[in-house]
Amino acid sequence: MSVLPINVEDLLHAQGVESSRIEFKAAWDENLAGPQIIKTICAFANDLQNLNGGYVVVGVAEHNGQAVLPPVGIDPGKLDSVQKWIRGHCNQIDPVYQPVLSSERIGDKWLLVIWVPGSDVRPHRAPNDRGNDEGRKFFVRIGSESVDAERNGMLPQLMQMTARVPFDDRRSLNVVTEDMRESKAREFLREIRSDLYLENNTREMYRKMRIAVPVNGHDAPKNIGLLFFSDNPERWFPGARIEVVHFADSTSGNIQEEKIFRGGIHEQLKDALVYLSGLLSAAHLAKSNHTFRVRGWVSFPIPALREALVNAVYHRDYEASQEPVKVYLYADRMEIISYPGPVPGINKEQLLPGGHLSPVPARNRRIGEFLKELRLAEGRGTGLPKIFRVMQENGSDAPSFDFDEVRSYFRVTLPAHPEYLAISALRDAAHLKAIGNGTAAYSRVAEAWKSLPTSPTLAAEHIRDLCARDAWSEARAVWETFTSRAPVLHHPFVNNVYADVLLGADRQQEAQDVLKKQSLLLAGQDAIDSAILQRRLGNQQLAHQYFERAGDAVLNDARAAHEFAQTKIRLGAEARHNQLGQTTNRRLLREACELLERVIQLTPDETRQAYAWHDLGSVAKWLNFPNGEVEAAYRKASELRPDVLAFKRDWEQYL
Repeated sequence: MSVLPINVEDLLHAQGVESSRIEFKAAWDENLAGPQIIKTICAFANDLQNLNGGYVVVGVAEHNGQAVLPPVGIDPGKLDSVQKWIRGHCNQIDPVYQPVLSSERIGDKWLLVIWVPGSDVRPHRAPNDRGNDEGRKFFVRIGSESVDAERNGMLPQLMQMTARVPFDDRRSLNVVTEDMRESKAREFLREIRSDLYLENNTREMYRKMRIAVPVNGHDAPKNIGLLFFSDNPERWFPGARIEVVHFADSTSGNIQEEKIFRGGIHEQLKDALVYLSGLLSAAHLAKSNHTFRVRGWVSFPIPALREALVNAVYHRDYEASQEPVKVYLYADRMEIISYPGPVPGINKEQLLPGGHLSPVPARNRRIGEFLKELRLAEGRGTGLPKIFRVMQENGSDAPSFDFDEVRSYFRVTLPAHPEYLAISALRDAAHLKAIGNGTAAYSRVAEAWKSLPTSPTLAAEHIRDLCARDAWSEARAVWETFTSRAPVLHHPFVNNVYADVLLGADRQQEAQDVLKKQSLLLAGQDAIDSAILQRRLGNQQLAHQYFERAGDAVLNDARAAHEFAQTKIRLGAEARHNQLGQTTNRRLLREACELLERVIQLTPDETRQAYAWHDLGSVAKWLNFPNGEVEAAYRKASELRPDVLAFKRDWEQYL
């Protein structure tokens, strides 16, 4: 059974572990590969950047830093002697350091995986692998290379870390291992696909996970174990929680909702992400009328939100700060705040687009390691570029990162997508209407539209509100402002809403004028809405064109399919008066027949079904279908709606 707290297949594909923390050796040679491995063990143990060391895999070749698979493997008969050689020569490291060695089988090949966690007694020195008399050197890991710290100017930084164990990797002497939950630890191991979860001895499992260590005859948990696998880490680490606060509109507005997430820090992180994803990630699609491409956006892109929140949990201070990670959700932005600010060596210029973070030591080496194994955290240095990229791809404004001079906090601000401001305003307005404050609801939408006049959802709602107040000239001014400033792509929706309101008020000519501005090159719901409005105005030919432009969307909408069928019936009746009318009439009626059958299948609404059956009976009669089919359609309509006298009359007349 493997003794590694990671899945070997994932390790070979650098999943959950950065490639710079893995070194591959195709073959074992105690004169060449052996000394190089000892040097690399020393470098990983010194853990200059607090990434918790790394792995050496013997029996796998590499190309450009990636494993070459399938593996070459090691002769299984030599595995014991190789391990003895490595353990013996690790005694030459000063102070002595022993890594974890694990023989692993991949297919029919055997590998030796050397796990080198960051040392608690660094710095270490190891013999130079050149075989000369230069003596021992302090080796550190820079990128994917093990280098001489003194020669590369990094010895002072390494010396400053002498015997400095990151807080998350320290022993917790006043706590017992029983305060950790075995079930949580095993679930973690199963999730990362480590065979270590099969270890029957809980004490051995904790030790191999390096979340507990022997102290004076008993085992003491490490802080990392309590942070991840206890029921309530706040017993020992006040503030180890995530708070999400949703404000109704602004910082001065009322709190709309507040949620607190507790438990193991990976559990609270997952729960908070699920909650925020459900609250904020509804996708919105806009179809271009001139291309086949669909442009989508979300209120806050989840990859950016995820990266920002994971970084807050990863890089906060669990030793001194008692403040929780805070997520503040406003109408126009999200702020994610952790305490304290970034470690020294990070400046604000590095947090701008295109900036590069300095390779300074991380604050928590074990937290980062566990989060990466869970696929929650990204590789080192990739988080900020990813946040910038996904925000840009979503059409959102650029994020910002800031902290004060004394580095007491670190704040990530993710601006909401411009259209989310509209959705937020409409949500607030709906709440105000529900509690009977219509005036405040109107003002909320009006003010939001002034700040975002190109928003189709805000413009449409503002027009509805103004028309309901009989402010027709003001409504027209909103429509004219919107259509003069907003992208043409967004015009159809607002045109349709405005025309619908005008028709509802018997202002047909004004509605006609609005729809004259409508493009014929519409698709989907915009085309369906325009077709229905044109039918109401009596423009059957134009309605037919829009229905055809809607394509398959009509076939999935019972009302649209029914109105399309009625349009074909009306046009068919008009066609009979033309020279080629009979042929056209029959074609249109057959097409109407197919649509009506589709409507009957689509809708459970008995009223629409009844009217569809009645129309189907009339079409069948005009097409000279067998009498039984015509009678059956009329009878079905009357049975569904016996109160509609026209159904019974047409049935009786046909009989």
